[in-house]
Amino acid sequence: MDHVEDIWAEQAVASGMAVLDLRRLGDTTFEGDSLPMPGGRAYGGQVLAQSLLAAGHTVDDERHMHSMHGYFLRPGDASRPISFEVEVLRDGRSFSARRTHAFQDGKPILSMIASFQLQQDGPEHAVSMPEVPGPDAVASGIDLLAPFAGDARADYWLQRTPFDLRHVEGSLLFQPDARPKQYQTTWIRLRRPIDGSDLLHRSLLAFACDQVMLEPLLRRHGASWMTPGLGFASLDHAMWWHRPARADEWLLYVQDAPTAQGGRGLGGAWIFSEDGRLVASASQEGMFRMPE
Repeated sequence: MDHVEDIWAEQAVASGMAVLDLRRLGDTTFEGDSLPMPGGRAYGGQVLAQSLLAAGHTVDDERHMHSMHGYFLRPGDASRPISFEVEVLRDGRSFSARRTHAFQDGKPILSMIASFQLQQDGPEHAVSMPEVPGPDAVASGIDLLAPFAGDARADYWLQRTPFDLRHVEGSLLFQPDARPKQYQTTWIRLRRPIDGSDLLHRSLLAFACDQVMLEPLLRRHGASWMTPGLGFASLDHAMWWHRPARADEWLLYVQDAPTAQGGRGLGGAWIFSEDGRLVASASQEGMFRMPE
């Protein structure tokens, strides 16, 4: 099984990297493809990462992405290319700002503004990472799904998902949390090492983040991904990068869901490197509906 899982990991990461290899059509225009999805809808984290890469490709390499705010406007079709148009908003002495629109059929499916900064010195502090079991002590989502190889839905996650997710409080793939709570801690990394720029690795953090950002809502309300009638979709996403990090090294997402109301819920995350550095923070609001 280890050899088979190595092949799956190679396929999955190669697929993920392929969709992040944007085709440049002009100085500020790009095109990209999507990962195949079981329901045919483009994965939001992928579109977000592609939009960040498009913006970053118009900025000098010495300016690093430090914040992003984006809205998911329409579902995308995973079977068709996505166009990305970048607007140069500002290039100052220390900061650059870019707006990216992702289009299909001339209609925006995502709109995002990102900011980039030259490396600078300043005061430093950060919250501490909580003490949790390390990634080697936590079950992998890949291992949980491996017995179901051959099922179309399981094969998607086994062969197409570039990240290994390990939920300290237990996976929500098949069943709810036996003790509902509004927080969770999740180890995440790419399933194999890659070469790539700082921009690519920062974009991959956003790619991964969208998979888990709203999961604490499920955990709090006694639901799983298999709950019949569950309505779940990302509405907006904000992210801040504090320190350099690699997506192919273990990162701990410390998450909570402070509120749900009106068919919407809010998720937040602090993201730590395995050695305890706070490398990024994120928040996301999503549609959240459960059957009565």
